[in-house]
Amino acid sequence: MKISIINGPNLNLTGRREEQHYGQTSLNDYFQALQKKYPNVQFDYYQSNIEGEIIDKLHEVGFSSDGIILNAGGYTHTSVAIGDAVKAIKTPVVEVHISNVFKREPFRHESYISAGAAGTITGLGLAVYELAVKYFLEVSEG
Repeated sequence: MKISIINGPNLNLTGRREEQHYGQTSLNDYFQALQKKYPNVQFDYYQSNIEGEIIDKLHEVGFSSDGIILNAGGYTHTSVAIGDAVKAIKTPVVEVHISNVFKREPFRHESYISAGAAGTITGLGLAVYELAVKYFLEVSEG
């Protein structure tokens, strides 16, 4: 099984920024642990602060991966184009957010991605990524 993880802007600073929302563990450290826990999963990891690059990556893996875990960061609430890219590809997408966006500023309550996603997991810290992995593993076995 191949799962692509795509992260958007500022998530490269996880573990060093707004620790009350994002915790103290870097995503690189977390993904190394995730890879060790799921050795039969081929993970493809990508992070960009640039909207068009995220869209290009969705197009690249959106017809070959078995699942995509997408944390578009702030673009979740602003990018119609990323939402359209999610709808345009064949691979199912699970939208994730480390923080509970519904406990934050009102503009974060809207998502342009959710309508095209298989589901959304929010507010459970870095565990949202593993929960999405478990979802894809269950669907593939089902």
